[in-house]
Amino acid sequence: MKSAAIRDAFIRYFESNGHTAVASSSLVPGDDPTLLFTNAGMVQFKDAFLGREQRPYVRAVSSQRCVRAGGKHNDLENVGYTARHHTFFEMLGNFSFGDYFKRDAIKFAWHFLTSPEWLGIDQDKLWVTVYADDDEAYAIWTQEMGVPEARMVRIGDNKGEKYASDNFWSMGDTGPCGPCTEIFYDHGPDVAGGPPGSPEEDGDRYIEIWNNVFMQFNRGADGSMTPLPAPSVDTGMGLERIAAVLQGVHSNYEIDLFQNLIDATAAVLKVEDKTHTSLRVIADHIRSCAFLIADGVMPSNEGRGYVLRRIIRRAARHGNKLGAQQAFFHQLVAPLATEMGDAYPELHERGEQIAKVLLLEEEQFAKTLDQGMKILEQDLQSLNGKEIPGETVFRLYDTYGFPVDLTADIAREQDLTLDMPGFEAAMEAQRQRARSASNFKMDMGAQLDLAGETEFTGYHDLAGDAQLIALIKDGQLVNALGEGDEGALVLDRTPFYAESGGQVGDAGVITGDDFRFEVRDTQKAGKHHIHYGVLSRGTAAKSASVKAEVDNRIRGATVLNHSATHLLHAALRQVLGEHVNQKGSLVDSQRLRFDFSHFEAISKDQLAEIEGLVNTEIRRNTPVEVQEMDIDSAKERGAMMLFGEKYGDEVRVLSMGGDFSVELCGGTHVTRTGDIGMMRIVSEAGIAAGIRRIEAVTGGAALEVFDRADSDLVALSGLLKTGRDKLVTKVEQLLAQQKQLEKELTAAKSKLASSAGDDLLSKVEEFAGVKLLAAQLDGADAKTLRDTMDQLKNKLGSGVVLLAAADGDKVALAAGVTKDLTSRFKAGELMKRAAESVGGKGGGRPDMAQGGGSDVAAIPQALQVAKDYVSAG
Repeated sequence: MKSAAIRDAFIRYFESNGHTAVASSSLVPGDDPTLLFTNAGMVQFKDAFLGREQRPYVRAVSSQRCVRAGGKHNDLENVGYTARHHTFFEMLGNFSFGDYFKRDAIKFAWHFLTSPEWLGIDQDKLWVTVYADDDEAYAIWTQEMGVPEARMVRIGDNKGEKYASDNFWSMGDTGPCGPCTEIFYDHGPDVAGGPPGSPEEDGDRYIEIWNNVFMQFNRGADGSMTPLPAPSVDTGMGLERIAAVLQGVHSNYEIDLFQNLIDATAAVLKVEDKTHTSLRVIADHIRSCAFLIADGVMPSNEGRGYVLRRIIRRAARHGNKLGAQQAFFHQLVAPLATEMGDAYPELHERGEQIAKVLLLEEEQFAKTLDQGMKILEQDLQSLNGKEIPGETVFRLYDTYGFPVDLTADIAREQDLTLDMPGFEAAMEAQRQRARSASNFKMDMGAQLDLAGETEFTGYHDLAGDAQLIALIKDGQLVNALGEGDEGALVLDRTPFYAESGGQVGDAGVITGDDFRFEVRDTQKAGKHHIHYGVLSRGTAAKSASVKAEVDNRIRGATVLNHSATHLLHAALRQVLGEHVNQKGSLVDSQRLRFDFSHFEAISKDQLAEIEGLVNTEIRRNTPVEVQEMDIDSAKERGAMMLFGEKYGDEVRVLSMGGDFSVELCGGTHVTRTGDIGMMRIVSEAGIAAGIRRIEAVTGGAALEVFDRADSDLVALSGLLKTGRDKLVTKVEQLLAQQKQLEKELTAAKSKLASSAGDDLLSKVEEFAGVKLLAAQLDGADAKTLRDTMDQLKNKLGSGVVLLAAADGDKVALAAGVTKDLTSRFKAGELMKRAAESVGGKGGGRPDMAQGGGSDVAAIPQALQVAKDYVSAG
């Protein structure tokens, strides 16, 4: 049974049993800072399990894309070397939100696995585990499902404390939890390994294929277990694992899905041996990389982007091991889309973009390898002994992305070894720093227990009466705030917009009969608006009647920028192409910042066209229309949607200029496009591979940009004594004149230095048969110094040269060693010592090096260093 057919059968089976099919959510968890990536099927349903979200269904089924390659769940280093570790996998799951519980969950799983009309697995091949105290589940399995007790295993608290078990699941240190029951497949006695719960359980004979989690308790901070009012079910079955069982293979990499990707990789790389581990690594990595990019993650040096970059570079390195001489990884996007595009159409829709991002990153890594080689060569020149220090290996790996195994290869070629304990120590220190600085921490107990919700009235009103329902100080609910206290207020209704969709939260004031609260920011927590600020007067207490007033000046400027962002997005797609998609935005009262997918710098003409389109729509002064509609109607309307965003059944569709811009947006906006006044782009730049950023201003701020530019033109006209219409010509003339003068100056310096160099030959000294010229050459810049050093080396024929020059309060140094002497003397080593003597640093190759410092008075000391160096050699 093919992998795609298994996925389809699973969805159809549970749909036939009253479950609603829900599409896979993004690999980037929406509104969840506790996770680096979506790593399980239940992630998108977390709020439903916690009771914070009511869905129109109580049963769901999904095939969820998952990544485990960073943070707590990290399988990266094992991928390709074991039978079942992946960076990317699909989790088939069925879920009950307070509907059915243990009995039905067990029946559904067993029937789907064993029924001839579905998967038809031999029941005698299946083993079952339950939590040791879960007599209810044990009885259902043995008495109703007919599983013999000989194939039933109770697993207790095998992880050191109560409720710490392979068969007891927790969402976090606190929060929903409960026992689980797992189904294992027995591959037979020909495969090593023992039953689950036995000392030999880590073998490959018994493989877990299904896990039923019964969430029936809420764990408190004190460890207490309180029964949940509506127990729920969360199940998971790895598609790759069950495919291996049904296709009669022992490794996930032998299933059809992987074999097709391995064949494609082998064809691209022209590899005959398809059993090579590197092919498995690459086949796995193309899946995680392609889906991460499709979900908006871009290679970078931090967070999710850093994990993606590591995976891409690991794939590139394995390609190098297979003989790849140029970029290849991006060529696997098309075969992946052929394999999985029917289930995940984003692979077809974003295939070109994914391939371009991968190609850019591969090319960048090639440059990184070149940089790393140069750094390594420099470090090897000054190496004492036969072992490359662990800190050096780590610096190459961490800073330059230089693979450790490549460093080891180079070391072996030069009869050197690596200080691996030192490298591991540096790696562990980095892990400790990463753990302490991580933003992805789970603390389910930190949620404020707030009843009800805040009604938002700010689309039409900037002030209104409300009731104070909660006060917060130091992260805790309190009964009152006193004068001078910093904290937050929660109201039953508010005109304050809470930060969302790139638009910053509103500021303003909330006043009561005897207090005034200055609102500095508004954020959203669940269904409530949280107003952060300081109580500037009086005492605020719960249940007080208040008046909430948004700062109209700040809100007014913010909506201009937000509405202009929508027009900018539409204009970018018109000028650059439909591949342009929003990758982030920031809208406040000062400016707008818009990040978007594009693969090259935007030309001046394109920027002018984009800006012109936006300002044309502003001058048209068309109404800005807002409609509430269901998600399907919004799609038919052609509304732009951010892939991976979590939308409700009812959405807010914002239209500008008719169909010029149609997007989903919950932010605040102008009434007519003409209210924006004008928009001026102030910068455009690349911020990551395939990601560009535009910053712009609107209204009065845009007018100020024009005013400043006009003022600068007037000032320049005065300085250059010419009319504004002739400024460009005048500046071109001055630049040409400057270039000619610089050329003449360089020639004059070179001539003087050459003449001085001839004079310097009289200062050659000899130490143990080696000629040394160590001298000061004033009036020379770094380039002249280097050219003169090369001339002197040629004239000496054999020898060592160190030249120094003072330029104001700076020292320039150049060192050279003729090739016949580089086995005894290294220019880089000499330069390092000489530069240190003048308070600086330097380095280079064995035959040529440059450096400098800041202690002009120490030049004689630097020259003496050269004499001591040659004398000792």
